[in-house]
Amino acid sequence: MEKIRCLAVDDEPLALDILAKYINQLPSLTLVGTCTDALEALSLIQQGKVDLVFVDIQMPSLTGIQFLRVVNGKCRAILTTAYSEYAMEGYELDVIDYLLKPISFERFLKSVQKASSRFQNNPVVNNSVPETSKTIESKTSTAEPQLDFIFVKTEYKIIKLSLSSILYIEGLKDYVSIYTNEERILTLQTMKKTEELLPSNRFVRVHKSYIVSLEKINSIERQRIFISRATIPIGESYYKDFIRLIGSQ
Repeated sequence: MEKIRCLAVDDEPLALDILAKYINQLPSLTLVGTCTDALEALSLIQQGKVDLVFVDIQMPSLTGIQFLRVVNGKCRAILTTAYSEYAMEGYELDVIDYLLKPISFERFLKSVQKASSRFQNNPVVNNSVPETSKTIESKTSTAEPQLDFIFVKTEYKIIKLSLSSILYIEGLKDYVSIYTNEERILTLQTMKKTEELLPSNRFVRVHKSYIVSLEKINSIERQRIFISRATIPIGESYYKDFIRLIGSQ
């Protein structure tokens, strides 16, 4: 069996260090990453890079239970927490196991054995294709269908945003503005992370500060894109790849 790709999610750095250490000790597992932010973890899962997530129940922006409801079976999960009263709710979400902190390696190993058995009996098809080029290109995949929404974190909540509602995205240092027909959504996120969230056959970066929805483009004139009432510049370094892409549509 291939290695199980694991992600650890916890707002406590020490807890993440322990999980990372345990995961790296087992040859059947590979550590995809550690996250203190649930939104970052959702991004990795949406990209199909995770088979098994170890997630803490009590986190500030999104609880582990809420997180699993959002993930909705895209990967399997083992809950970690210092409180035992949440166990029943976790099992209702079909988690593999429930680890009570402080987590011993022996107990961690038992959870991994449960997970390995679950994967062998009913493997999750979650094929991700590594990025091999930085140029703009249209990609197709035979893996499971892409989601038609993303989650973005605003000041006090996480919003589920339909991809079809997005017109374009503007980068503002450490923030991005996502423009739809109805509203402008400001989120604390880099352009690079935002670009990774979006399917490249529907969204394309045309400037260091702009990502546009291909289906929302009204017209293109020289090095300008017109979407709704907005005019988006095409950067010099993006122009040739962009023209090649729209010519292949």
